[in-house]
Amino acid sequence: MTGSTLDALSFTGSQGTGRRIAQQVIERGEKLQLEMGGKNPLIVLDDADLQIAVDCAIQGGFFSTGQRCTASSRVIVTAGIHDRFVEALALATRALRIGPATDAATQIGPVVHQDQLEKVLDYVRVGVAEGAHLITGGERIELATPGHYILPALFVDTKPQMRINREEIFGPVVTVASANDYEHALTMANDTEFGLSAGIVTTSLSHARHFQRHAQAGMVMVNLATAGVDFHVPFGGSKASSYGAREQGTHAREFYTRVKTAYVK
Repeated sequence: MTGSTLDALSFTGSQGTGRRIAQQVIERGEKLQLEMGGKNPLIVLDDADLQIAVDCAIQGGFFSTGQRCTASSRVIVTAGIHDRFVEALALATRALRIGPATDAATQIGPVVHQDQLEKVLDYVRVGVAEGAHLITGGERIELATPGHYILPALFVDTKPQMRINREEIFGPVVTVASANDYEHALTMANDTEFGLSAGIVTTSLSHARHFQRHAQAGMVMVNLATAGVDFHVPFGGSKASSYGAREQGTHAREFYTRVKTAYVK
């Protein structure tokens, strides 16, 4: 800031708060950068390596207790691998070790605070009420070390219009939806107001390259989890996920510097 003047504002947080900030900052003509979350899809195609697909879903959806804007909370699976994938993902989800973050054996720590835990539990109830099949998790648990613990929740038989597939939960909740083929899966993946991160698990180079170009997201992963990115590359998305210059990497200079063109004779 220069005196009482705001030179620029960079915000990372919820979509609602970001929109309220934008209204004030843009009206004043000041530079603004927003990162506001996502509802990130992970597509699993019939030709995928099953173990890689499960690892990507577990890491992207549940690690960091799902409290990442890049978390892959929507998994879209084509019909030929769907049942095998769901069975393997359910087994892997149940095997996750829940505990305090200070324990080296812990894989899933507590939710950040009580209010967020209640929000996650509410979404679990919403998913059940909407007709999704909760096959594991979604329950609060008590451990010897105090904390806001919840068993990672896995929903299957979900539909795109369900709230658990539309709204960012920011917790350890993953949904699985079935798609007919790659084209159907891509359409479902792009059917969201967000556009931060998207992933695909496949051994097909043509599908991987097509997805890289046509996924409506700022960051695209192939055979990798959607969450967990490098600090030296640009970070940001499209649609309601981001506004303004990208964070991180060389693109960050667009936001934190002013361009001046000088002519001298």
